[in-house]
Amino acid sequence: MKRVLFLSGKGGTGKTTLAGAFAVLWGQSVLADCDVDAANLHLLFAQTVRADGVYEGSKLAVLDRSRCSNCGLCVKACRFDAIRSSQAGITLDPYACEGCGVCAYVCPEGAMSLETRISGRWLTADTPYGPLASGELEPGEETSGKLVSLVRRKADELAVDAGVERLAIDGSPGIGCPVIASATGVDAVVLVTEPSLSGLHDLERVLGVVRHFHLPAFLVINKADLSDEITERIRQFAQEQALPLLGEIPFDPAVTAAMVAGRSIAETGGPAADAVRRILERFSKELHDH
Repeated sequence: MKRVLFLSGKGGTGKTTLAGAFAVLWGQSVLADCDVDAANLHLLFAQTVRADGVYEGSKLAVLDRSRCSNCGLCVKACRFDAIRSSQAGITLDPYACEGCGVCAYVCPEGAMSLETRISGRWLTADTPYGPLASGELEPGEETSGKLVSLVRRKADELAVDAGVERLAIDGSPGIGCPVIASATGVDAVVLVTEPSLSGLHDLERVLGVVRHFHLPAFLVINKADLSDEITERIRQFAQEQALPLLGEIPFDPAVTAAMVAGRSIAETGGPAADAVRRILERFSKELHDH
């Protein structure tokens, strides 16, 4: 099975749009939305939920007031100012708690303990172009890498059950833990950028992460005609880095219209759709050569 990861150094470059288009053009594949902080791949496809469940990725300190002697050791030990002492006794702010467990460690009365808490949800669903696995973190949660790993496992299970040979993974923007978790075990990475200074800067950063893990990387420039100057700088950067440029997608209002209609750009016509088809053709050849 070929696992293809779509990444961008910044949000809004068209990474999800391209991942969905590849899935449509492949015909049947498995889709994995690993952008668990802002999952949106499902917006491109009608879906029927197969299964869902809660994700318990972090822990929270819990206070047993009946055992607390108000000694204040937990207040002194907490580095996140989540525990405070007053005349009413010890109070715990669950929103400030990082679940480190030091309060439970220092408490002589055993009044503090750690309990797992729901950090998000995962689901699997059927779409017209293959099964989908995705996840979504609760607001303020930070265990995104672990949830991404769970989504990846669900996607691999779906691929085995469906007997398909392609997995399209929509990764998170940036270079953090969810990106690293998304990149585990993939066969190729398609980097999507746009002709802006921030797009070029963040492309350099995410390429560094991909190269660190020795993954084959390819480049797509989206909305390439919005700035000829910066697009040329991106081309030069790709040449200097020996980063294969799969193609360039022009700005096309049909892309937005398709998203509003809940469809992939590959299901429509126009300059952007034609460019995506050519990009997939070249990518298939490049991947075969690798």
